[in-house]
Amino acid sequence: MPNDTTRNQPPQVNAPQETTAQTDAPQDRRPDPVRVGVLLPTGSAQWGEGTDPRDLVPFALRAEELGFGSLFVNDSLLTPRIEPLTMLAALAPLTHRTTLGTGALLPFLRRPVQAAQSLASIDLLSGGRLAVAVGAGFPGRFGKPLYDLSGVPWERRFKRLDETVRLWRQLWTADGPTSFHGELLQFDEVPPATRPFAPGGPPIWLGGATPAALARTGRLYDGWLPYPPDPDDYRSGLAAVRLAATAADRRADAVTPALFVTVRLADDPEDGRRTVDAYARSTYGMSLEQVTAIQALVTGTADEVATTLGRYIDAGARHLILRIGALTLKDQHDQLERIADILPRLGQ
Repeated sequence: MPNDTTRNQPPQVNAPQETTAQTDAPQDRRPDPVRVGVLLPTGSAQWGEGTDPRDLVPFALRAEELGFGSLFVNDSLLTPRIEPLTMLAALAPLTHRTTLGTGALLPFLRRPVQAAQSLASIDLLSGGRLAVAVGAGFPGRFGKPLYDLSGVPWERRFKRLDETVRLWRQLWTADGPTSFHGELLQFDEVPPATRPFAPGGPPIWLGGATPAALARTGRLYDGWLPYPPDPDDYRSGLAAVRLAATAADRRADAVTPALFVTVRLADDPEDGRRTVDAYARSTYGMSLEQVTAIQALVTGTADEVATTLGRYIDAGARHLILRIGALTLKDQHDQLERIADILPRLGQ
């Protein structure tokens, strides 16, 4: 028999936990606390020319000071950026209460055993404040080229992702040398790994909103981090996640309902749209219209942004990760201060 760990219920952890809504709660109520975090602009396209990337540290500390509940970083090899785990390691001993997260980490870019050690180390350095959202990449230039650079097959990428997460959880809980035998990953006599701060390791979330991703999230993961452009799609997706969780003998509220959304506050709607369009073209090489067809993106006055985000909260989202649509670090700072003013209206 292979000496690996298969579980329907991910391990309980003592890291800061988000409370999720019960499935039988009325849809027009917000019974659970809402957390609002910010995505750090770690990509060079978001720093602005002449910016020192070390200024990302005071940006993150200011976000914590303003009351944001989490600091997230994303992952890629296609554009220059500060590597996400390096960024979180730098912030772990300097921050005090915010969740530190990846949105989303691409595990296939890293050797799985070493990634487990890195994540456990960040969890230790932060005192158990790590949350790890993961993804398998996308078709097109945001997916397969990255696999080619990593020397990892594009085929069966979702199986590889699930096995990697299972391996991490096994390494984080093994009492000594352990072996893992999945369909794609095979390891014998792995030496004892670094133990995370929280028993069982940090919570692991999954991005994605396809029917298969919703089912896998409910069965295997601790959180869900999609970015649907319509709050109604979020509501139906969350219902599918919870149905899959109960079918796997898990609690319906075992999965943290999160949301990844691009935000820009602007008193002049046209000015806001122009800026976000420039941001979309710089980040994706796509127009604003193309991006809004596939991603949650909110721009407008403070009232308009708060109202739209409130629709996602009413649909069940309880941890919002806001990516600021700005192309310089100075503009990111200005937007951060403005967005902080609406945090109480979102239940933060």
